Amino acid sequence: MKKVALGAQPLVFPMPAFLIGADVDGKANFMTAAWSGIANSNPPMITVALQHHRSTLKGIKQNGAFSVNVPSVEQAVETDYCGIISGSKEDKVAVCGFTVFRGKIKSVPMIEQCPVSLECRVVHILNLGSHELVVGQIEEVHMSEECLTNGEPDLAKVNPLIYCTGPDKSYHRLGDRVASAFSVGMEMKKGK
Repeated sequence: MKKVALGAQPLVFPMPAFLIGADVDGKANFMTAAWSGIANSNPPMITVALQHHRSTLKGIKQNGAFSVNVPSVEQAVETDYCGIISGSKEDKVAVCGFTVFRGKIKSVPMIEQCPVSLECRVVHILNLGSHELVVGQIEEVHMSEECLTNGEPDLAKVNPLIYCTGPDKSYHRLGDRVASAFSVGMEMKKGK
């Protein structure tokens, strides 16, 4: 397959469409972020990259804590809205009809309607240039009961919203199951 050089850019497919939550000046606010991911397993950590001027970043710095909420595909409209409107100008919680709840860390707002919500305490904030990378230790995971199968998270029931950059900059859902992880690769040994 022939490759074409596109220049240095942050290009990975797909990206999660997360709703990052923080209290900003004492008021719950959420913003959409796709530049996020798992950072560590023990202790469990996650990263989010936010531009310096974001209101939510201000709240993260004020409280030293934040939430990562995983919206389902049914929440595409609200997720997009939270990415294009600033919390300094609108009450996104009211407009989107979010029910805010709090867990262990009382300064961390989470969205009841999202299938998964992670409560995080800030460990590091790194200024990388255009963005600040926030590393958070996951203190608790809150999962909608209906998204569990035999007590385990069920991806099909979560039905997470994902973002894809490119010509149409659009939201998608995950597709079909392809293979069993940690076993399909063993087929490579059979050929030897």
